[in-house]
This record gives sequence, C-alpha cells and structure tokens, in this order.
Amino acid sequence: MKPLEGLLVLDISQFLAGPSAALRLADLGATVIKIERPVKGDLCRQLYISNLDLDGDSTLFHTINRNKRSYAADLKDPSDLARVKQLIVRADVLIQNFRPGVMQRIGLDYDRVREINPRLVYGTVTGYGNEGPWIDLPGQDLLAQSRTGFVWLNGDQQQGPVPAGIAVADLFAGAHLVQGLLACLVRRGVTGAGGLVEVSLLESMLDLQFEVLTTHLNDGGKAPERSAVNNAHAYLGAPYGIYRTTDGYLSLAMGSVTQLGKILDCAALQAYDDPQSWFDRRDEIKQHLVTHLQTQSTRYWLDRLEPADYWCAPVMDWPEMLAHDGFKVLDFLQPVTRDNGQALVTTRCPIRIDGAVLKDGRASPRVGEHTAQINAEYAVS
Repeated sequence: MKPLEGLLVLDISQFLAGPSAALRLADLGATVIKIERPVKGDLCRQLYISNLDLDGDSTLFHTINRNKRSYAADLKDPSDLARVKQLIVRADVLIQNFRPGVMQRIGLDYDRVREINPRLVYGTVTGYGNEGPWIDLPGQDLLAQSRTGFVWLNGDQQQGPVPAGIAVADLFAGAHLVQGLLACLVRRGVTGAGGLVEVSLLESMLDLQFEVLTTHLNDGGKAPERSAVNNAHAYLGAPYGIYRTTDGYLSLAMGSVTQLGKILDCAALQAYDDPQSWFDRRDEIKQHLVTHLQTQSTRYWLDRLEPADYWCAPVMDWPEMLAHDGFKVLDFLQPVTRDNGQALVTTRCPIRIDGAVLKDGRASPRVGEHTAQINAEYAVS
C-alpha cells in the first residue's frame, strides 16, 4: 500500500509547477483528478520542449501528468462549477496555480472553499506571491531565475548571465508545495482542520540559493565572483570545475590542491600550499589543471584519483549514463500507456517506500477522459 492511498487530490493547475506537485502525490498513492477546460484542456498539452508529439500531446504534458485522471469542466460555467464544488466536498487536497485574484473571481479561493470543506488542504503556486509590485507579471521559470540573481552564478566570469538548462524554478516550487501539503495533512490528522499552503517561483529560487545568498548578506554585500576558468561554483576555490581530457571531460569537486598535484604528478599544483590561495588564485590553479589534464584520457586520470579517494567523476552524456550499470541498477525507467495503446518511456518516482520503487503504468489522460466515470464514482450530478 502506497502512503497516500485513499486521498483525493484535485489538480486545477497547468504548465509545470502545480502539476509536478500533483504528480508526486499521485506517485505516492493519491488519486489525482486533473480538472481542465473542455476540448483544449491544460495549455501544457501544446507546450513543446521539442518537436516530439505523442498522441496529440507534447511530451512535457505526458511526463508531468502521468497517473492522473482528467475531468473536463469550464469553471466559468455555473453547472460545471457546481459539479466541481461537489468534488471539492470529497477532496483532501486542491492545487491551483492561477494568477492572484483569478480564483476569487471564479469563487474557488481558499476562504470560500474551506466553507464547503474545512478539512481541505489548499495549495497555491504563484510567480511572485500575493502582494507587491510583481504580482501581476507572468510567473515563468526563466523570468524567476532572472529576477532572483540566480543567472549570475552560472557560466564563466567573462560570460553574461547564464540560466539553468532546465525549469529549476518550477520544479523546486512544485517540490516545496508537496512538502507544505504533506505537512498540513499531518497536522490535519491531529487537529482535523485543513489549511492553506502557498509557494512561489520567486521564493523557491531564493531558497535554492540560501547558502550563497547568506554569504552575500554577511560578507559586506560582495557580488558573486565566478572564476574565469571552468567555473562550476562562484563561491568555491580550485579545483572545483569540469576539465577536458584527451577523450572527454573530468569533473573535480572540493579537495586539496597540493594533494591533487601529487596524485596527478603535476609539480605546478604542489606549489600552492596555502589553502587560502585555492580561492584567491583559483584561476591560475585551474589553468595549470587545464593544461595538465589535456595530456591523458579521462580513464587514465580516474585510475589515479579514485584509489586516492579524491572527489571526481567522468562527465557522461545521456547514452553513456543509460548504458551504465550504475544507472541500470536503479530501475529508474518505466513505460506508461494510454488505453489506445500509445506508450511513452519516462522516469519513475525517485522516492522508495519500505524498500520498494514506486511505479504506475498509466499514461497522461486525454481531455475529459474520465469525466463520466468520476461523476458516477463520486455521485456528481
């Protein structure tokens, strides 16, 4: 039995952050009903991260909405809204990510919803919270990365701002929402009362930077200093970075530069015996590494570093990773299939419960696929 079996979640969200939270609850056993507008459904169905289309929907939609049921409802239609309210009476969790004010106009804001279901845990995702000058601006991942200074931590010193290559703001906000929802469900088990959980892309991106932002706040407000050579962390010294070898790349994490010089038989590195210099002179140290590491293969260097327990790794691409036994042992992939036979290979939930991996073969639903079934199951009229 999965931990959240028996819980009913209404997912009235679209795009990525809210649906990713609902996905994780589904992975953990909750029944998730995705409420989306008739015909077109969630706008994410047509939000492509490549040109790949599967059974009329984007792979992004398939990935983030697997293991859910779809209920078609126009929330501006009084009849459909009344039916959704009947589902809310039965629900344990509701997730929405409309801009501030939209749910109030519809009549499904938290204050009114808790009148019909005081035990409901109500989760919201916004771009920038519910107050302040940014609340009406588009809450989008790249924009949140840009407003929080995160983009000045990536890339080398001579580059401009560099964003992450994945939707980190959306995914962290979704994870934070899950944490808050589960906390409120635990509290409800004690008090019987539901609660309101609010997260934003802005606050999630700030939390993601809590280590380096705290440093900035306590060192006189100095700006982050990215290294000019192979930057991987603006606040860490040499050798931290990724280096080219004769046949690929090698990743080096924190460690003694002088020890590294002995392991690699690089006399130039052994001269830096003051740990303070590993940050103050990191670019020149890294330049020695750039020159030295390009003389041999990745495997050659790993055969010296790994026995010495120096923190390192080969830089793998996806085909290399997928073929490696270290990945295969995780059993991390699963096929999911629609009832018409259309299938997709995707990842599973990263959480194990009692030693078991959590998988479910149900693919994302078509718009309104389960409306009639849900009406019958929950006596909605």
